[in-house]
Amino acid sequence: MSQTQLNFSGQRSHSFHPLPLGDLVGGLVGTARAAWPVWRDSTRKDVKFHPLPKKKAARLYHEARRFERRTRTKGKQDGALGRNGLKVLETLIFDFLNFFTGRLDPSQEAIARKAGISQRSVARGLKNLQAAGVLHWVRRCADDWINGRFVLKQETNAYGIIPPTQWRGYTPEPEAPAPTGDTWGATPPLPTCLENAALEAPQGILAQVRELEADPRDGLATVLARLGRCVAAKG
Repeated sequence: MSQTQLNFSGQRSHSFHPLPLGDLVGGLVGTARAAWPVWRDSTRKDVKFHPLPKKKAARLYHEARRFERRTRTKGKQDGALGRNGLKVLETLIFDFLNFFTGRLDPSQEAIARKAGISQRSVARGLKNLQAAGVLHWVRRCADDWINGRFVLKQETNAYGIIPPTQWRGYTPEPEAPAPTGDTWGATPPLPTCLENAALEAPQGILAQVRELEADPRDGLATVLARLGRCVAAKG
């Protein structure tokens, strides 16, 4: 995965081993009957973030904007990411991402507040980003003790931004072709030492020899320069 790949260290904050979560937590359990109201796939393990430099993160965001435009079809306002997805990604990168450590774990409420959109719009944006392969996250929870009773409580998600090469439906922008020789503003090729020597003919043989010796990598010019000096020496 990318520089923001998420993995776990396996450390736990308590030595107590609770009962399995399978029968106690089903999806997001929010009823009074739930022992631990957390998502079933939440982890208590430590999440390791990876740095994402600011310049690279900015380039990634601008690539996401181009990706959104390219995937927008006629008659549709949104592409693969949608306006909400692009706004959420912008907020994650420029308001919450720690470029040095890679830490990225704001709450949806905090994202909505910074982005100036509703939490429902944030949820839709996150869904689009995940479906396009731009964003991945890990649900987290933490254990605690309340009145001597072991409980779990939900924490914010840990987010990881995926590089463009792994986005679904992404194709890199083709490189611009090299300019042709007749392109306006193109620099004309410099004359060779042989051409310069021909121009120096009226100035005499020694002037031609000096031009031929200007480029020692040109074997023919070197030979002609030696011949010219021999001719000049013999008068």
